[in-house]
Amino acid sequence: MTKRPNFLFFITDQQRADWLGCYGHPVLKTPHIDAIADQGVRFENFYTASPVCMPNRASLLTGRYPSLHGLRYNGCILPENAVTFVDLLGDAGYHTAAIGKSHLQPFTGLPPVGRSKDDSVVEAWRGKRTKPYEEEQEAYEGEERYDITTPYYGYQHVDMVTSHGDRCGGHYRQWFRKNAPDWQALHDPKNQLPHNYSCPQAYRTPIPEELYPTAYIRDSAISYLKSRQDQDAPFFAFVSFPDPHHPFNPPGKYWDMYNPDDFEVTLPYDSNQNPTPPLKWLYDNWKGAGGQMTPQTAMMLDDQQIKEAMALSAGMMAFVDDAIGDVMQALHDAGLYEDTVVCFNSDHGDYMGDYNMILKGALQYRSITQVPFIWSDPETRQSGATDAICSTVDIAATILDRAGIAPFNGNQGQSFLSATQGGDGPREEALIEYNDGGRRLGFAEPARVRSVVTKDWRYTVYRDQDWGELYDLKSDPKETNNLWDDPAHAKTRAYFAERLNHHLIAQMDESPLSDRIA
Repeated sequence: MTKRPNFLFFITDQQRADWLGCYGHPVLKTPHIDAIADQGVRFENFYTASPVCMPNRASLLTGRYPSLHGLRYNGCILPENAVTFVDLLGDAGYHTAAIGKSHLQPFTGLPPVGRSKDDSVVEAWRGKRTKPYEEEQEAYEGEERYDITTPYYGYQHVDMVTSHGDRCGGHYRQWFRKNAPDWQALHDPKNQLPHNYSCPQAYRTPIPEELYPTAYIRDSAISYLKSRQDQDAPFFAFVSFPDPHHPFNPPGKYWDMYNPDDFEVTLPYDSNQNPTPPLKWLYDNWKGAGGQMTPQTAMMLDDQQIKEAMALSAGMMAFVDDAIGDVMQALHDAGLYEDTVVCFNSDHGDYMGDYNMILKGALQYRSITQVPFIWSDPETRQSGATDAICSTVDIAATILDRAGIAPFNGNQGQSFLSATQGGDGPREEALIEYNDGGRRLGFAEPARVRSVVTKDWRYTVYRDQDWGELYDLKSDPKETNNLWDDPAHAKTRAYFAERLNHHLIAQMDESPLSDRIA
C-alpha cells in the first residue's frame, strides 16, 4: 500500500459471537464472512460496551462508554455535538458513508415503556432538541428522497434504514414504495405466506428477496463502492444490516433454508445451578403465560420454539452473508480490495436458547455481551486468531491508529492494532454497562448493571441488589454456576469489586481540558 487505507466496516444487529461458521457454529454456513476471516484476524474475546443497540453503536462511534456519551439506553439520543471518529476521518480527507441501520436516534416518537414521564419535571440540563434529532424518525413519508442533514455524526453520505424486519423505514421505505407498486399489500399482515411455526414473531413475509432491506443495503453499498472507484480520497463505509434481529422473517428461499430439527437447545434452564432473581422471574413468567412487556423484552420459550427461532435467524444470516459476498465482489471489481481494511462486527448478541431465553436484557451472559469481530488488513492478509480482550470502545482508536490520526481528547478506547498483527491486546479486562429504559424482569426500578470481564472471570453488580454474579469462565465457560455467595471465592469477589471501582472512577469526562490553573 502507498496511501492511507480505505475501510469497509460490516455490522449486523443482535448476532452472538458463535453464530458464524468461522466461529465454529455447527449448522449455520457463512462462507463469505468466513472468507474475510480467512484473510484476517478473528477476535475470540471481543465484548460490547453495552449489550443493547443504541448505546453500543454510540460507543463504537465515540470511543466512549454510555455513561459519558449520553446515549445511556435505547430511546436516548447521541447529542448532535458529540465528536465521532468518523468526524476525524472526514477532517483528515476521508469520504465517509453510512449505509443501512444507524440507530443513534430513536426510530419512533412513542413514549418509554415501564417508566412514567412527568413533563413538569425540570431536567438537569437546559436546551431543546432540534431538527437533527428527527433524522431517524418519521421524516420519510414523502415521495421525494428525504435529504438528511450532513455531516450526520461525521457521515457525508447516508442511506438510512430504520427499524427491523421486512417493514423497515428510512430511505429504504421510500425506495420500497417506488419499486413495489403493490407495497400496501406486501405490508398487510393478512397476506403473510402460510407456515407452521409457533415461535413468537415468526412471520413469513410476502416481500421478495430483491425488495427486502438486506438487498437494498447490499445494492446501496455496491453503488457506493462503484462511485469511489476513480477517487483519490480514501473512504470509510459503514454497512449496517438490521438482521438477524427479530422479527424472524427471512424472505424467499431463506425462510426454509434451515430446518429447526437441525438445531439443539444445548443450555436449557435446568442447567443453571443457582438462577438469579431475574432468571427465576423469567421462568415463572413463562410458566405462568405472562407474555412479553414489549416485543424487544427477553422471554423464555419451549425448545421447539427456540429451534424455530434458530432456523429462521440462520436464514436471515445466510441472506446477510450472501449480500456481503456480493459487496466484497464489488470491492474487488472496483480494484479497491488491495487498499481496504475490511471489518466485520455485531452490535450485541442474543440469548438464542441459553436457559431457554431469547433476545436480550439485563442478564449479562456472554451470549449477549460477546460479539464477533474480524479485521482483514491489506498489509497482513493471512488467517489468524487472537484471544486479546477488546471492547467496542476500542474500535474508534484502532481505526484512527490505522489511518494515522490521533484520537480526540476524551476518547476512552485503546487501539488494538497490535493484536491484528500478532501482538498483545491493549487491556486485561473489559467493562460492560447496561441501563434499562424501564422496569422489567421483576426489577422494581430500571436495571443498572455493570460487569468486569477477563479471560477467566465475569463479575456483575446490579444496583441496589443484595445479589450479584461471579463466574469462573475457565472451568465454567457456559456460566452455569454463580459463585457470588461461595465463601471459597470471597477474595476473588473482593478483587473484582475493587477493579470495578477503578473503572467507575474512570467514568469522568476528561473533555474539555482546562487551559489555565485555578
